[in-house]
Amino acid sequence: MKIAPGLLIAAPRSGSGKTTVVLGLQRALARRGLRVRGMKCGPDYIDPAFHAAATGAPSFNLDSFAMSPPLLEALASEAAREAELVIAEGSMGLFDGIRQEAGRTGASADIAALFGWPVILVLDVSGHAQSAAAVALGCARFDPRIEVAGVVLNKVASERHLRLVEDGMARIGLPVLGAMMRNAELTLPERHLGLVQARETDELDMRLDRLADAAEAALDIDRLVALSRPTRIEGTGRAKPLPPPGQRIALASDQAFSFVYPHVLSGWRGAGAEIVTFSPLADEPPPSGCDVCWLPGGYPELHAGRIAGAARFLGGLRRFAESRPIHGECGGYMVLGQSLEDGDGRKHPMAGLLPVETSYAKRKMHLGYRVARLVEDGVMGEAGQHLVGHEFHYASVVQSDLSREAAFAAITDAEGTDLGTSGHRRGRVTGSFFHAIAAG
Repeated sequence: MKIAPGLLIAAPRSGSGKTTVVLGLQRALARRGLRVRGMKCGPDYIDPAFHAAATGAPSFNLDSFAMSPPLLEALASEAAREAELVIAEGSMGLFDGIRQEAGRTGASADIAALFGWPVILVLDVSGHAQSAAAVALGCARFDPRIEVAGVVLNKVASERHLRLVEDGMARIGLPVLGAMMRNAELTLPERHLGLVQARETDELDMRLDRLADAAEAALDIDRLVALSRPTRIEGTGRAKPLPPPGQRIALASDQAFSFVYPHVLSGWRGAGAEIVTFSPLADEPPPSGCDVCWLPGGYPELHAGRIAGAARFLGGLRRFAESRPIHGECGGYMVLGQSLEDGDGRKHPMAGLLPVETSYAKRKMHLGYRVARLVEDGVMGEAGQHLVGHEFHYASVVQSDLSREAAFAAITDAEGTDLGTSGHRRGRVTGSFFHAIAAG
């Protein structure tokens, strides 16, 4: 079995330009006819969709805290079997994660160490010159498990600036594999949870080709490819993903409901489930003949008025709940509630299937890994089942009633701190802000 080599593109901190470099490189290599697969370190819904658009192939997440080593190997093995090169993208800074034992911190460095992928460091050199080499040297020496094979310089101001930065890199012996000048035209649009989704980005193919053109002009692509190393798979490369919640799953899918991990959908299909998509924004009800409905996260707060006016969708959802289970994650949970207040303070009625009211006007960031223990049997598993996932949202609960209804799960953070309960359960309907990544 041939296993494709890989590289991890990472950075010392967020905002350094990793995604710009990754997408430009992925699209440039795909245009050359190379079969490329993207991967994303950590919990992120948005970047994998851009990888898929750039390469024409699915991109999975790899999370060293939420996923077991067998699951990580299974996902990497699947990607590497179907590609000639894997280009993984780090999240935040290369070593940023949680306090756990080595290999389970959720940091991108864990993934590079596990699979033997060399790290290409993207450095935002705006505001310094030779000092950039000190940052790169620190990254190269911080973790002996990994190899920093070279750097890509980003936001270079001038030829003189470039020569100064290159002088520092020469002193520490790290090769410069490319330099991208400051260029606002290469920036992708952003919003409160990261980049605007790939499916919403205007002229996405044109933007990706522009990034590829910039990569071809600025990067030593042949040398970058030559630095890749075989993907190290030491186990069987087999693991059980999250079990499907039903045999025929009605999955909400549009600009308001889009946060579903590709590895989860792949696992459901691999277990024999059929996924039937529908669009609440198009006022479509859950399709008939399905035995479970799944409302993923996304951006319902940006479309609250339209959802409130989608009578066929909301009516169909209520009828579905009379006989079959429904589960909502994050944004889906908000829509299953009584009401949703948008960013302008307007309150919109939602499905009314769970006793919770949420607000995007009263914003507070909720971010971090969560370990959930299910309170009752349901579509996510039996009572007592542990799931590992995360929360990332700005919405707040403004009214919640658990006096007559059971909570969905008891949760802790990554360090085991008790965070109480999460979500609600009413009849066949469940939901919470918790996004499930894998079974615990």
